[in-house]
Amino acid sequence: MTNWLPDLSTGTGPLYVRLADSIESAISEGTLSPGTKLPPQRNLAYDIGVTIGTIGRAYSLVHERGLVSGEVGRGTYVLPLPQNQNSAQPDPVTAAMTGTRPIDAPPGIVRFDTTAAPDVGQGEAVASNLADIARDHPLDITSYTRTFPSHWFQAGASWLAKGNWRPAPDSIVPALGAHAAIMAVISAVTVPGDKIVFEHLTYSRISRSAGLIGRRTVLVESDEHGVVPADFERLCAQQHPKLAFLMPTAHNPTGICMPEDRRRAIGEIARKHNVWLVEDDLYGAMSDNTTPLLTEFAPERTFLVGGFSKSVSAGVRGGWVACPAHFSHRVSIAHKMVTGGMPFLLAELCARMVLSGEAAEIRTKAIAELSTRVDYARRTFSGFEFSAAAGIPFLWLKLPDPWLSGIFKNAAFREGVLVDDEDEFKAGRSDKAFHRVRIGFSTQSTAEEADKGFQIVRRLLETGSAGYDSYS
Repeated sequence: MTNWLPDLSTGTGPLYVRLADSIESAISEGTLSPGTKLPPQRNLAYDIGVTIGTIGRAYSLVHERGLVSGEVGRGTYVLPLPQNQNSAQPDPVTAAMTGTRPIDAPPGIVRFDTTAAPDVGQGEAVASNLADIARDHPLDITSYTRTFPSHWFQAGASWLAKGNWRPAPDSIVPALGAHAAIMAVISAVTVPGDKIVFEHLTYSRISRSAGLIGRRTVLVESDEHGVVPADFERLCAQQHPKLAFLMPTAHNPTGICMPEDRRRAIGEIARKHNVWLVEDDLYGAMSDNTTPLLTEFAPERTFLVGGFSKSVSAGVRGGWVACPAHFSHRVSIAHKMVTGGMPFLLAELCARMVLSGEAAEIRTKAIAELSTRVDYARRTFSGFEFSAAAGIPFLWLKLPDPWLSGIFKNAAFREGVLVDDEDEFKAGRSDKAFHRVRIGFSTQSTAEEADKGFQIVRRLLETGSAGYDSYS
């Protein structure tokens, strides 16, 4: 967050227009660089002696001009200027849905804000299978998918299986990635106005997407073991939510794995209050944690979601959801309505890669590569507090005093590294401060390249108060 203050002594028109013009000028001149977090409205109103309403109108105006992005509770951030100043600015709705990440990251920056599957040579397998599908199914790939072959469901059942648990093929819905699968479930079992439970920190794009289609967010407390059952029961009794979105294993961004007794308790509470559960196991499928899935404790109300994005290929958009009995057809229809339908080419590609064993081999290689990067991270960040696990493509780094999450993100950006501050993972307006950042390290070409970025982050951490003064 910046300490920048505007000069309102010049210009014409109402104060809020002059303030908006001043912000635009500061962005154009580079005083407010891309990624900078603007001062909170209340603070700026106090500092320059105007009402908070004036600040709010000014921020709305620069938002409409496509200069900033952000949402209530997350902060307002400066967007990168387009290379051609006369090109179209992003519309305000688009900007609002991006969270705290820039729409387009500058070239040459170290991307620690993504956890897509690492490159372990899967391109060859994808290319070979695509060629075979084009040869074997020339008509299917030119038309809409109207029937789903049985092996698509068998592949999903195989990919989602874990430990001694395996879903029935008739419970499977193939999807365009895990995100689309989750939104299909939300669309199928809730209606506009219904409340959905999220942890304070989570994969917040689901809460933003759910809000876009009229669902409301309620926040549940978590601790070092995950969701607190007592608070979940309180929410269920008082707020009457219809669904809860959870990541019990290798939680994003904290890495927490919920113990078995918690999972059992959450299942019992959901059953008591008739709440649906979505279990996102994208990262969990890459973890060596052997705790039974949440769905094993509440199979009649839990939708288990998994896919390819973190372990095989994000660009393939492969995903599946295992549904409670009698719900697969409803979710399949909802998926078609919210996505336009499952393309034959991608569904067949994913099924072939799973059933041939290629996807599992790639996942094994990806886990090994990510484990090597975790080892580098542990050495580089030795002496600092963070959570990381073998095979998981991110670490959750606690910032030493006096760093704040947003300020550190801005400072790292200026050093050529893009990390995620904690606000990116807040599902709703929260007064909690964690003073942490997430570092996703899967997309660098090698572990050594990732470590170069780690070294930059470490040097920044070590600047302490000097770094705070420089970038506050």
